[in-house]
Amino acid sequence: MKILHVDLDAFYASVEELDHPEYKNRPLAVGGQREDGILTTANYPARKFGVHSAMPVFMAKSLCPDLIILPMHRKKYLEKSQEVFDLLQDFSPRIEKVSIDEAYLDVSHWQEGEIEKSLALKKKIKEETGLNISVGLSYNKFLAKLASDWKKPDGFFWIKEEDIPDLLFPLPISKVHGIGSRSEDRLHRMGIRTVEDLYQLDQDFLQDHFHKAGLQWYRRIRGIDPRPVEVNSRRKSLGTEETFHEPITKREDILAILKTQCQELEEESLKKGIQGATVSIKLKTKDFKVYTRSKTLREPVYRWQDTFAVCRDLIDKLALKAPLRLVGCSLNNLMDRGIEQMTFL
Repeated sequence: MKILHVDLDAFYASVEELDHPEYKNRPLAVGGQREDGILTTANYPARKFGVHSAMPVFMAKSLCPDLIILPMHRKKYLEKSQEVFDLLQDFSPRIEKVSIDEAYLDVSHWQEGEIEKSLALKKKIKEETGLNISVGLSYNKFLAKLASDWKKPDGFFWIKEEDIPDLLFPLPISKVHGIGSRSEDRLHRMGIRTVEDLYQLDQDFLQDHFHKAGLQWYRRIRGIDPRPVEVNSRRKSLGTEETFHEPITKREDILAILKTQCQELEEESLKKGIQGATVSIKLKTKDFKVYTRSKTLREPVYRWQDTFAVCRDLIDKLALKAPLRLVGCSLNNLMDRGIEQMTFL
């Protein structure tokens, strides 16, 4: 099996730079316009100052006083994303879209010339859309995603079977897919900081202490990840979520994030011709407690105004005051959209 993982570099900021070439190579972020607003993304010049997504505007400006902050233009980003995904079809019909700026491609049909074809993909995306894309090639999903991050931005890296496990040994354990900050802290307390440290632990130990996740880590750092590229699978739900480096607390910031997510769900629903009878929210606090709330409606919905109204109602009823490190929403109980939905909320 051969899998590509492709990831558009600083996507929202890069799209804005296309419309504002005068900001090229200057620190730029996309997000809220108020001092207490939240950034969605930052370009690489801004990241050199420590600016990152989910950072409050006032903090970002303290790190980088010359930071340019532009508002979100969701429709523009979705249109640009579609341009990229249309071009990816030229390289493989088997594509699993992970998010607006990220995908896996099954390129097992590439019998030779893998480097040339990967570089040709990068070149075509750049020439046709103006965007840089980082590409990772390997024989499973975990390693392909790791490879795409290896030489960011605008990078290409190929991880082969003979590279494993030695290539991974110097990496911090945070690079292993599935190890979040909570698990990372636990492992650090055990003296486990690198993949090489993790490799020394036997399978039973990891399963006993971390259950199913521990078994997955054990296998992945040994190059074992059987997950296939899933194409056009029938989805039981349609959702999106965002994790923040710095927890958020203000209701208006949470609602602003949910509004953007509901707009993204509408676009995806329109593309797939579906709607959902249940709207759900997912919140994770700073201390990793997870709260989910759902509401099933008399009529299915897909328009963002309707899903957002439900999300807002669920947030208000929950009245959660703890800082949040993850916010997400989803449509469930999906069905085909046979008739045009009327907005009723």
